[in-house]
Amino acid sequence: MRNWATILLISICAYGCNISGNGHENAISSISNIDTIFPKELAGNFSDQKIIKLDSTAIEMFLNTHEHFNEFRKELFNFYRNRKYAMAWFDTTGMIEQSNILFNRIVKMKDDGLRLDIPYYDEYIKNISVADDTDRVLAELMQTSQYLHFARKLVSGIPEEISTSLEWYIPRKKIDYSKFLQNTLEGDTTAVNAYLFPQYDLLKLQLARFHQIENDGGWDSIKMSKRYLKYGDTGRVITAIKNRLLKTGEFTNTDSSSIFDAELEMSVRKFQQSHGLKPDGIVNKTTLSEMNISVVDRIQQIIINMERCRWLANETQHAYIMVNIPQFKLYVFEKDSLVFDCKVVVGKETNRTAIFKGNMKYVVFSPYWNVPPNILKKEVLPAIRKNNNYLSINNMEWFNNGVRQLPGPWNALGGVKFLFPNGYDIYLHDTPSKSLFNESTRTFSHGCIRISEPKRLAMYLLADQQQWTSESINSAMSSRIEKFVPLKKPVPVYVVYFTAFVDSDGVLNFSKDVYGRDEKLKRMILN
Repeated sequence: MRNWATILLISICAYGCNISGNGHENAISSISNIDTIFPKELAGNFSDQKIIKLDSTAIEMFLNTHEHFNEFRKELFNFYRNRKYAMAWFDTTGMIEQSNILFNRIVKMKDDGLRLDIPYYDEYIKNISVADDTDRVLAELMQTSQYLHFARKLVSGIPEEISTSLEWYIPRKKIDYSKFLQNTLEGDTTAVNAYLFPQYDLLKLQLARFHQIENDGGWDSIKMSKRYLKYGDTGRVITAIKNRLLKTGEFTNTDSSSIFDAELEMSVRKFQQSHGLKPDGIVNKTTLSEMNISVVDRIQQIIINMERCRWLANETQHAYIMVNIPQFKLYVFEKDSLVFDCKVVVGKETNRTAIFKGNMKYVVFSPYWNVPPNILKKEVLPAIRKNNNYLSINNMEWFNNGVRQLPGPWNALGGVKFLFPNGYDIYLHDTPSKSLFNESTRTFSHGCIRISEPKRLAMYLLADQQQWTSESINSAMSSRIEKFVPLKKPVPVYVVYFTAFVDSDGVLNFSKDVYGRDEKLKRMILN
């Protein structure tokens, strides 16, 4: 008796005869909905047979006629060599069920924010159903090649040289795709988790939610004649605002009255909080502008940031620090759990903070500020020429053919800095300019990252050194004597750029594209 997979296979092939030109979508919409997440769903019950085999010449012949898959030449040969050339997608009864699950997942690339890209599509759908030995070898190699093609798109995204051209300087994770496939075939359900940054799955869930909102009609743009609306106001536009926030879940009441009540005020605050705005509960032009960004644009924003997730390794088994530039936030994670977060100030548009990875090695209390050469040339030297007392007024001195600022409450780095050696001369530090943390857009620095809770970070990093208590850290931060304290174990620091990010409460946050990086990536992966 044929199992359900064979029945599904027949239905897929039946739809295949109607495919022509842009017919991929027609076939896709006709496929049964198998709720799976690739490649986890492929684990278990794979063919472990040792009898049905192919030889290396078959692989060579396949690649000669399917040149698109030549980029996987090494992976194909390694995979079958390690299996002693036993087929993976067939057993003694024929093609196994997982081949159909794989096909279903590949044609639903949209679920992962990927453009439909299936090389040799007509041949692929034809070869899902084969009987004789010759076609079986071709179908076997087609399945494995399609798996590798999709896995690379899913797990790695665009090539590293392209992401580097977008000024993303975090080294890519290294992946052995043949081993990745073998692990999956052997039932390792954690295989994909070892590679994908945890935000990926969180954003994927939000992508599905926003696709549903799109399918339900999205939301209309709202026009407002007043400069702002607040608690107690009335008007038909308030009903429109309630309906808009109902769509994305900030407003949970079915009340459609025209009164700006306490519940709407709370909902507006939630919306503002998750969109990087001042959470005052007042709908002004800025808040309304964020509400009016279309669901299509928000979907694209999610997809763009899912792509960035593919460029990051999974660090969830370790402690690490992440600074998200557009969100102006620093996060401390430990084994995928948030320890704490705080506000940061990052570089101005003209002094962009770089996207890179470093290893935190030192905490420096009461630091000198060694004025960077570009600031010395453009700002300090011209100021000295105008005023001979500039250095003394600003508690600075000449040092090693440069200028440095003395430790103290006036110091631009505040009472502590955190060093993770890098080629961009960027570090985390305290600041005497505390008021800037109250701004919603915090792009004020020359590139370094100012943090709002430096003592808290110091206490976390030095928790395994008993002499560094709250009192001793306070003393060191105000001593005016520079002191380097090495960490017992370096802590990875990721300076990243996510304009869509799911926080520890499961709330999707959108941030402004402060450096204009989304549009470039959008043109590469969506247009």
